[in-house]
Amino acid sequence: MGLWTNQTDLTDLTDLTDLTDLTEEGGVTEENMVEGRIHELAAEVRVELPSVRCTGDDPVLPSVFRVGTAAAVAVGAATAAAAALLGKTRKAAVDEAREVVVDMREAAVAFRDERYFRIDGATGELWAALSGDYRTANGWIRLHCNFDHHRDAVLAALGLPAGADRDAVAQACAGRTAVEIEESVTAAEGCAAAMRSRAEWRGHPQARVVAESPLIDLTRIDDTGPVRPGDEGPMRMRPLGGVRVLDLTRVLAGPVATRFLAAHGAQVLRVGAEHLPEVPGLVISTAFGKRSCRLDLRTPAGAAALRDLVAGADVFVQSYRPGALEALGFGPRELAALRPGIVCVDISAYGSRGPWAGRRGFDSLVQMACGIAHEGGGGSRPRPLPAQVLDHATGYLAAFGAMAALLRRPVEGGSWRVRLSLARTAQWLDGFGRVDGAGTPDPDVSDLMEEMDSAFGRLAYLRPPGTIDGASPYWSSPPPGQGEHPPAWW
Repeated sequence: MGLWTNQTDLTDLTDLTDLTDLTEEGGVTEENMVEGRIHELAAEVRVELPSVRCTGDDPVLPSVFRVGTAAAVAVGAATAAAAALLGKTRKAAVDEAREVVVDMREAAVAFRDERYFRIDGATGELWAALSGDYRTANGWIRLHCNFDHHRDAVLAALGLPAGADRDAVAQACAGRTAVEIEESVTAAEGCAAAMRSRAEWRGHPQARVVAESPLIDLTRIDDTGPVRPGDEGPMRMRPLGGVRVLDLTRVLAGPVATRFLAAHGAQVLRVGAEHLPEVPGLVISTAFGKRSCRLDLRTPAGAAALRDLVAGADVFVQSYRPGALEALGFGPRELAALRPGIVCVDISAYGSRGPWAGRRGFDSLVQMACGIAHEGGGGSRPRPLPAQVLDHATGYLAAFGAMAALLRRPVEGGSWRVRLSLARTAQWLDGFGRVDGAGTPDPDVSDLMEEMDSAFGRLAYLRPPGTIDGASPYWSSPPPGQGEHPPAWW
């Protein structure tokens, strides 16, 4: 039976803030909680999926939030969508699709795979010297300084000279309120977030807009797009074999989404630019199975090259601030005109509407703004989640949304748009309730690690999570160098 008809319906439980008692008393097991939540995702985007079997239990990682459960749902839904596409390419009914299994430990640790990534046995630096949490006159502020221009904006907003150290930043923050710093840094085109409680966030104008938004906003752009070649074509051995994906994303949700699509056989071409900064270790660890080119979209030549790529693409994933690509002539309707039937996936920090729609944001900042860091630290000081959960969850949900559009496109036609935000994912995570997991030890991941040679050296990495008929997805190539390939399909 399809997922719409054979899964436990947990709709009435979505507003509960603590499901621990129910799971302990046998009212809702961990497995049917995962199944029910996947059912909700399938219903939201109106697709039919094969059943998903979940193994393992929360807590997996040290947190009061149900990180393992959320990871199993996001990974399970995305894997089920891949299985459904595989069934379609083999001209099989959804009910005949292969068995889909997600292990909660494997899914949860995949949410922090960057911590386990090694190049010749060495780890990379993920945080710049000035990035972090600082005490203010009335609370806490988090400053994101991983990119040089964001660091410079923070220093300018605090009235500090270039080259100021962490002690100077701490002293400057101590004399100002958290919201004052947040607003001044934002005005200077930097990235910061004051620590708010859940109640404070729920009263914020942006939170009200986010709460009214779908978790995965899947809509049809137009009804003129034909069924793309290959949708009902010959048998393919991988779920996304023949699907072309353009990846215009950076840190971290977007690259996670496109890396998962690559693991299921998609041709993923990452489009970067020399003038855009990167976090070196994350660029490598999220580039498995992809190719990489560089284009400056501000130039006529760069824009023309991207238009040529779009004309041959099936999926276009971008994480620029809302409106940025539209200003360059690459909004969803322009993309659909170039490639009727395209699936456009947009990922943002706080959504595409509301007073914060254009605000820069990262996972750690959204955790501060939405009350997650406040609750984790008991309100006295920020304590983040044990992984970049909002980034990774949004990434897997974005991959799921893209595949949902690919499932609907052959039947309904048209071009499609998928929108997600880290802030809406934070609300989704909050809805899973809590678990007594603060003291949970970090799990052993040695059985989940694999190795691969690359131009960078010997890579050690976590394999992609989820299985279809007992087989794990895989990346067919190591991470490329930035700009290693021409802007062309292969």
